[in-house]
Amino acid sequence: MTDHPTGGVSDRVAAAPWAALASELDEYGSALTGPLLSGDECRAITALYDEPDRFRTTVDMARHRFGSGQYRYFTHQLPEEVASLREAFYPALLPVARDWAARLGQPAPWPDDLGEWLRMCHEAGQTRSAQILLRYGAGDWNALHRDVFGEMLFPLQVVIGLDAPGRDFTGGEFLMTEQRPRAQSRGSSTTLPQGHALIFTTRDRPVRSKRGWSVAPMRHGVSTVRSGRRHTLGLVFHEAA
Repeated sequence: MTDHPTGGVSDRVAAAPWAALASELDEYGSALTGPLLSGDECRAITALYDEPDRFRTTVDMARHRFGSGQYRYFTHQLPEEVASLREAFYPALLPVARDWAARLGQPAPWPDDLGEWLRMCHEAGQTRSAQILLRYGAGDWNALHRDVFGEMLFPLQVVIGLDAPGRDFTGGEFLMTEQRPRAQSRGSSTTLPQGHALIFTTRDRPVRSKRGWSVAPMRHGVSTVRSGRRHTLGLVFHEAA
């Protein structure tokens, strides 16, 4: 059962143990928060899936050979709860993004203000909303991939579980693979509790090497849902082309 977090969404995100989460991101490329949304809040977001006017497009994963299942991209008129979550996570993740860029000697173009960053994306031709609501049924899965839509890229993103594993669905673990330098790939799986957020790398993460820091490419996906129905909310901090 999901705990009942108190206070506004911004306060809940700000109160997360960010030093520990940053350390996990450094080590694994992903980090799981505690409960950020109540069961009722999760169900309210899930119910948005059946309001098609809120979305700019619907994607059938099997049709595009992305896996099996369906997801919908929100329009820029985001529901208040979705917009609040995105706006709260961006400043919390910004120090990690800038630190990773510094280690790798890469540009860190991200301003303090999310709105300014989105304007930069639009000026570069990435103008479509990338916020996503996903729905999986029994037998559905998501192929390993990266959510890279153009040159303007934020290196971290967030997925929030909206259903309870073991009660609403079984299977459906969040998967990640890391391509290690001169070694076999490493995989991980995370069961995403209802109301919790998993922060993970969009494309790659820095890893120590004999020459300092190297890039470890990473991909993410979802294992086969064995029963029930699984919904998640995806927060992406750059726009789609």
